[in-house]
Amino acid sequence: MATTAAPQGLKPVKRADGMPYAGATTEYLIDPAGEATNIFNGQIVILGTDGYIALSTATGADLTSNAIGNVTGTGALGVFVGCSYTNDQGQTVHSNYYPSGKLNGKALVVDDPDVIFQVQADAAMQQADLGMNAKLAAVQSTSTGSTATGNSNTALDADVIAAGAAAAFRVVGFVSEPTDAFPDVLIKFNPGAHQMRNDKGAA
Repeated sequence: MATTAAPQGLKPVKRADGMPYAGATTEYLIDPAGEATNIFNGQIVILGTDGYIALSTATGADLTSNAIGNVTGTGALGVFVGCSYTNDQGQTVHSNYYPSGKLNGKALVVDDPDVIFQVQADAAMQQADLGMNAKLAAVQSTSTGSTATGNSNTALDADVIAAGAAAAFRVVGFVSEPTDAFPDVLIKFNPGAHQMRNDKGAA
């Protein structure tokens, strides 16, 4: 039973077509001069208007005023799973997370819109939540993760979105019993919440 709240962000587990997730990522640049936030493993990232990746600061409660992208309808780029950057000694460091302000950052992002992610919910759910839309439990920020492990503490909001309403994620399965105190859930980006499945650019 999942009885402890210990979210670690979004973890890729498989593809929607039934194939296993084989670890594919795409490398994107972080602002070479340094991004002003930590980016933790398992956090959702976007393409900023400058063409560099940045942390998404929306919960995805809808795809208009609270869209997961930086501009309504642009969608998220994917999920951050590691990076490299230049440390204060001028050395290249490979890291589970990106520390704020580091130079020459290069991020690894799971940007396949068909990947299914495992995430912990912030409270008990129910079987009827399968197939419903959902959002993040809280806004991601520079402090929503652990600098010790590098992992995000992003969680899914257990209160699903009303039937027929849009949101960033679709609940597609349960890893633990949905009625556990903090169940692990399988989710997928909805088409309008992922930039590779909509008709608007990043800017």
